[in-house]
Amino acid sequence: MTTRILFVCLGNICRSPSAEGVFRVLGQQAGLNLEIDSAGTGGWHIGKAPYAPMQAAALQRGYDLSGLRARQLGVADFDNFDLIIGMDAENIADTERLRPAGNTTPVRLFTDYAPETGADHVPDPYYTRDFDGALALIETASNGLIATL
Repeated sequence: MTTRILFVCLGNICRSPSAEGVFRVLGQQAGLNLEIDSAGTGGWHIGKAPYAPMQAAALQRGYDLSGLRARQLGVADFDNFDLIIGMDAENIADTERLRPAGNTTPVRLFTDYAPETGADHVPDPYYTRDFDGALALIETASNGLIATL
């Protein structure tokens, strides 16, 4: 059986495409059968590649994000995925506002899978400029999520 996971952030150019790329690699290494995607709650960057500094930092860690393109979260995503993961509380709230009536797809905070870090969200490196820190947290949360699968 394939587990379908969608990662969500604000613009889909830093955190969620990084989570998609990292989780795809780590999930494959763990032998999981996964379908992974990412989206943004906003539509400002639709069709654009991940932010260049984020891509560079990810590539240094072995994750190629160059083929990814931003898209906006939609109502159909609730039916198309088994689990939706947000990077912060605002992403979760924005995602929940789109939830169709009667839909039960779980929406979770990514850092819930990395309790040992004490982080309550994945900081947005577009603003913090801490691309390596964001990637380290994404890797830790990815490993925690894999452990639950």
